[in-house]
Amino acid sequence: DHARLLTPRGEREAETMARWLASRVEQGELTLPMLYASPYVRAQQTAQRISDALGVPLNTLSFITPEDPPSDVSEWLLTHRDDAPIMLVSHMPLVGDLAGLLVEGAPSQGVGFPTAAIAELEADVWAAGCAQLKRFTQPSQLS
Repeated sequence: DHARLLTPRGEREAETMARWLASRVEQGELTLPMLYASPYVRAQQTAQRISDALGVPLNTLSFITPEDPPSDVSEWLLTHRDDAPIMLVSHMPLVGDLAGLLVEGAPSQGVGFPTAAIAELEADVWAAGCAQLKRFTQPSQLS
C-alpha cells in the first residue's frame, strides 16, 4: 500500500486543496505552515502539490503512516517547539484517530475523513482532549 499512487481524482482533489490553501495564505487567513508528510507515495504526491502552491519545504515523518498509533504523533506534537502552524499530510485511519485523540481525548474516527480533506485544529497544548476543531474542509465543498 505504501507505493500506491494517487488516482486521477486524487490528483485533482490534491490540486484543488493546494490552490485553496494558497488563496487563504494570500488573503492573510492562514499562516505558512511547516509541512510534514507520510513517506507513502500518495501522501508525498499530495504534499508536493501543497509545497509547490505555498512555497514551503516538504518534510517527511516516518511515524504518520496509516498503521501508526496517534499517541506517537501526539507525543511528537507536545515536544515540537516551532511556533509555525503544522500541516500533516497522512492517511486514514491515523488522521481520524489523531483528530479524535486531540479533540475528544480518545482515538475515534468520528465522521471520517474524505480523501484530501483538511481538519484545522487549534490548541495551547497538543495533549489528548485539548484541541478544538476550527474548520473541516473537503474538496467537494470547493467545487
